[in-house]
Amino acid sequence: NLASVILQMLALGLGDIKRFPFVQAPDNRNITDGVSLLEELGAVKPAARREQTSLTQTGRKLSRLPIDPRLARMVLAAAPLGALREVIIIAAALSIQDPRERPQEKRGAADEKHGRFEDADSDFMAFLNLWQYLEEQQEALSRSQFRKQCQKDFLAYMRVREWQDIVYQLTTVCTEMGLKASGNEASFEAIHQALLSGMLSHIGQKDEKKFYKGARNSQFHIFPGSGLFKKSPKWVMAAELVETSKLYARINAKIDVNWVAPLAEHLVKRSYSEPHWEKKQGCVIAFEQQTLYGLIIVGKKRTVYSQIEPALCRELFIKEALVAQQLGQNEAFLQHNQALIEDIQDLENKARRRDILVDEHMMQAFYETRIPADVNNRAAFNHWWKDKKKADKRFLHMDRDALMQHEASHITALDYPDVWQQGNLMLPLSYHFEPGQPVDGVTVNIPLPLLNQVASEGFDWHIPALRHDLICSLIKSLPKSLRRNFVPAPNYADAVLAAIEPMQGGFLEALANRLLRMTGVKVDVEAFDLGALESHLKMQFQVLDEHNKVIAHGYDLDVLKAKLQGKVTQTLSKVAEKGIEQEGLTEWSFGDLPSEYTKKQGGYEIKAFPALVDNKQSTSISLFDHPLKAHQAHRLGLRRLVMLNVPSPVKYLQQHLPNKAKLGLYFNPFGKINDLIDDCTAAGIDALLGDYSAIRSEQDFEQAKEHVRAELGDKVVEIASAVEQVLSIAHGINKRMKGRVDLTMITAHGDIKSQLESLIFKGFVSQHGAHKLPDLLRYMKAIEKRLEKLPVDPNRDRLCVLELEKVASAYTDKCNKQPKGIPMPTTLDEIFWMQQELRVSLFAQTLGTPYPISAKRITNALNEIE
Repeated sequence: NLASVILQMLALGLGDIKRFPFVQAPDNRNITDGVSLLEELGAVKPAARREQTSLTQTGRKLSRLPIDPRLARMVLAAAPLGALREVIIIAAALSIQDPRERPQEKRGAADEKHGRFEDADSDFMAFLNLWQYLEEQQEALSRSQFRKQCQKDFLAYMRVREWQDIVYQLTTVCTEMGLKASGNEASFEAIHQALLSGMLSHIGQKDEKKFYKGARNSQFHIFPGSGLFKKSPKWVMAAELVETSKLYARINAKIDVNWVAPLAEHLVKRSYSEPHWEKKQGCVIAFEQQTLYGLIIVGKKRTVYSQIEPALCRELFIKEALVAQQLGQNEAFLQHNQALIEDIQDLENKARRRDILVDEHMMQAFYETRIPADVNNRAAFNHWWKDKKKADKRFLHMDRDALMQHEASHITALDYPDVWQQGNLMLPLSYHFEPGQPVDGVTVNIPLPLLNQVASEGFDWHIPALRHDLICSLIKSLPKSLRRNFVPAPNYADAVLAAIEPMQGGFLEALANRLLRMTGVKVDVEAFDLGALESHLKMQFQVLDEHNKVIAHGYDLDVLKAKLQGKVTQTLSKVAEKGIEQEGLTEWSFGDLPSEYTKKQGGYEIKAFPALVDNKQSTSISLFDHPLKAHQAHRLGLRRLVMLNVPSPVKYLQQHLPNKAKLGLYFNPFGKINDLIDDCTAAGIDALLGDYSAIRSEQDFEQAKEHVRAELGDKVVEIASAVEQVLSIAHGINKRMKGRVDLTMITAHGDIKSQLESLIFKGFVSQHGAHKLPDLLRYMKAIEKRLEKLPVDPNRDRLCVLELEKVASAYTDKCNKQPKGIPMPTTLDEIFWMQQELRVSLFAQTLGTPYPISAKRITNALNEIE
């Protein structure tokens, strides 16, 4: 190339090479290539059109070095890096024919000798290693011996001498230029960064297809003789690119691509992507990509974008920092504007529409007309705003009316309440208009400590504003045979709302009753398909912890209560005063025990229910989240505390119970006799205690204990005798049903076994209570009579079973609908016994029932339970 000639002509002031009167002018393409190389090396300034190329300060220094410009550039770069001595040696070696010889007939021997100098990551380092070896040999040997040693090592002696001469010349010139060598050995990085400054267009990136992508879309391969041939590092630089059958890179080194950008600052092309506001930085950041001759040398560098595209940065600053509230600092105008926006968004959520608040463009326009054009980052904004707000602190305050596209006077607190009131509880409501999302609709926010106080009743009425839509949807969810009686649904919804008294009873019941009155058409509550309702028409609940974070969310409050009852109990225990909950109690030593415990915390009243708890060998006091749970636990705990403080009735029982009864108890089917006696004892204590829930003081307990002590023996004898009769008949029934069974009686036998399992089980005496033992005896006798009649008319028995199964199914459904984790109401327990009386009525009418009974009466009783 003509780079060296052009450099010297410019240094001598001979003018533009294209205008120089050569005898035979060089090809313009060669001139262009030479100038391009000088631009790459930073030797000349890129010439504008019609301007003459001129040397830079670097170019003037390069012209003084008697060596190829690429190599001269390496030498200049080496001095500040402390690698001048090493780079001069390498540059001198590159300026001559390689001193290493490789005769055709002695390739193996030559490769073995030369292999001593190779470096795993750089062919350039081989020159340094060779130079050091030559210095050592030359110092140790005479001139003739040194010449012979070179021959043995397959080194061309004359080229070695030439190499040494050029090193001397370059060292002398560098000294004259004020470039001094460092006294320390240079690092690999320093040497190769200096070399790279002269080879910027000779770098390559490894491709997946096993070649290297080079400058200007070129492709090359590592020369097989290179020490890097088998290693193939990701990035390399090459001293020269030689084209034979392929384009080969000779004399290579592994490089770090991060070295390139600082050296090629004047050559790289920059492009930017993804400009975005960063709150932490307080400005717009973009990702910069740098390419050198088409190769990506910096893939994604974060860079401040303010000076690159200020107009776009201003737009993003306004949109993100101000409109989206991401400025990163508290400002009164931002708080004021956001409060207005949230207030209007709340109106939109309540009205379930998205056209009340103006769009973001209108908000952006507000700021664009007020903020100077040169403000596009936080620092610039603060500089301007510091003075501006002194003059007018409300300059950036938005106006409510300007933020609203439509008025919203119809959204009143009566129709869209902010809180749901239930007794003394005030539960915040939140509104969301996000169709298809889980949070769409109205949500009741319940603090965890209050969850046990919130009743399920009333929420089915929803908020007043949505009741009309709710009624319409419920009517449309009915089967067609019913739905056609209430057309058009909106008109019926209007009429229903005008007539019913809100929050009185269940909403579905009130709706069904009103439709019946209006049309005479009976609608069962079960006919309404709640699953067909849109999500916003079903009240939602979310439970919040002490940090106001949602810990549970759903449509069924009872399910949430059951799921979180453990956490509620833990929370109640945490807030309770020390000493309320106690363990290891074997006597009443804790003073009065209140039925309810309250404590104010966090702006609301926490309520819990203390009760004694049965721990077998002792009792404890625990707080419960529901009065029914506390009531049930207290009964068992009080019973246990009495048992621990009165003598066991076992001896008395042995003395006074008839032998026949003793024998019957020993053959009970539920384990050890002691377990059955304990069960009878527990039932006896329950019978003697009476209204145990009223026993909450030590005085009441002592009175009850003494009463039990005096009466327990006789009571247990009475109970055990009755139990023996029940078990004796039950044993006989099971005995009769053993063996082969006629096919016509299989259904009856299965039904009887199920009945026995529901009546007689381990712990049945205390579970049912002593007062139920006469009834149990009657039920056993009724089963006996049923078995007597069964062979005579099995068809009648089967029809009775069908009637019983309908009632039992309705009873089971009602039980399943009860809140989880809470004891069943006594009304359901009564209906269980009504089913037993129905059996007596159907199979043993002569035994009689204490009250009139029928399947219809049981169904009506079930319907009365909410």
